[in-house]
Amino acid sequence: MQMPPPDPDTLFEDLLQDLPSETIAMAYEFKAFTRARKIKTPQQLLRAVLLYCGLDQSLREVAGTMTLLVQRLTDSAIAERLAACRPWVKALLPKMLGPRPLAALPHGWRFIVIDGSTVQAPGATGIHYRLHLGMDLVTLEFTHVAISDAKTGESLRHFALGPQDLAVADRGYCHPTAVAETVHAGAHLVVRLNPYNMPLFQPDDTPLDIVPLLQQQAPCTVQSVPVRVGPTTQRVAGWVHAYRLSEEQANKARAVCRQRNSKKGHTPQARTLFLAGWVLVWTSLPPDVLSADTVLALYRVRWQVELAIKRCKSLLDADALRARHGSPLADLWLHGKLLYALLVDKRMRRTMGVGWGQLDHQRTATWWRPWKLMQQTLIPRITGALHWPEEAWSDSVAVLAERPRRRTLQRLPEALCAVPSHGDTDLTPLVDEDWEEAIAA
Repeated sequence: MQMPPPDPDTLFEDLLQDLPSETIAMAYEFKAFTRARKIKTPQQLLRAVLLYCGLDQSLREVAGTMTLLVQRLTDSAIAERLAACRPWVKALLPKMLGPRPLAALPHGWRFIVIDGSTVQAPGATGIHYRLHLGMDLVTLEFTHVAISDAKTGESLRHFALGPQDLAVADRGYCHPTAVAETVHAGAHLVVRLNPYNMPLFQPDDTPLDIVPLLQQQAPCTVQSVPVRVGPTTQRVAGWVHAYRLSEEQANKARAVCRQRNSKKGHTPQARTLFLAGWVLVWTSLPPDVLSADTVLALYRVRWQVELAIKRCKSLLDADALRARHGSPLADLWLHGKLLYALLVDKRMRRTMGVGWGQLDHQRTATWWRPWKLMQQTLIPRITGALHWPEEAWSDSVAVLAERPRRRTLQRLPEALCAVPSHGDTDLTPLVDEDWEEAIAA
């Protein structure tokens, strides 16, 4: 039987091979680690970051764990050290994304699917932060990660897209100026069309109302319309591929539309209900390069980024922010959680192989359950629980203890605790006549 490594630091070092080679040097560069005190190495400091951000231990739990591994530390000391790690962790994230490999697909393009998600602070009802994520549609690896406040909406401007990139996005990214800027940068786009948000123009730059063009189209058919989009000085050419849903599908889509509007107290317009029966996708690629059917099928694969976000939220609690909104620890937790997610993902790929789970061939499994199991292998490496010394438990419990407060912890009634021991008191159950005498007394 293979025995565990002789000390927790050796076990933790195994994680570093999935982190950038310059991780330790960057701890000094960004002044996250300046001198050895109770936390003696950058590796030990990184362990505290992963305990707090990855495993979601509270500050006091991190202090208790580090006390078992290093020396006695308080939660306030942990909070101070973690706050200093923000620049370091932020700088590590782009390093985790690695180079820009081109997929072995026609035209040498890199297919990027982009999306966003939201994070709320504890007890909040609104949105406090937004995650902006990009993912390679072949390898399913994240290519872009960014965090913004709630006031910064979804936009193509969050992503560095250029030549040989083909981005796929939903209607939240259908902003004419950003679309035109991305195409002028050399990238290609496949975007779900929001005709209310992105006006269409004919090739001669006169406004185009697409509804009359769609009215005569039969269900379950596709029509391609050449259009121009964007501001007057930046207008770009493209095509709208319009797929008409079956009557049953259209009725379901219109029911969802009515329900969504009713929650806001609105009644949807006839035009809105008509367009609900269509899938409209705008692309900068001509049909002779990617056909309408291929573009629509490519857009459907966009669902993979939704699954990746759901995986991060369900398995890693990436949407359960533990710190107060706007605090230094909130910023650290958000970036540290993404770092931990990338760490799990990289270890999964190193264990299973680069090609496992890619979309350029028929797959037999998804990432969900293997990813969940892989996370379990990281937990003992981060906590070092196999090497917690028994003699350190008293200090750890003292660190974990409740702080002095007005409301004391519960205990048994003092009168009960003052009852004499069994040796001094006759506790024999009373018989009926004795019971009557006791009542009379």
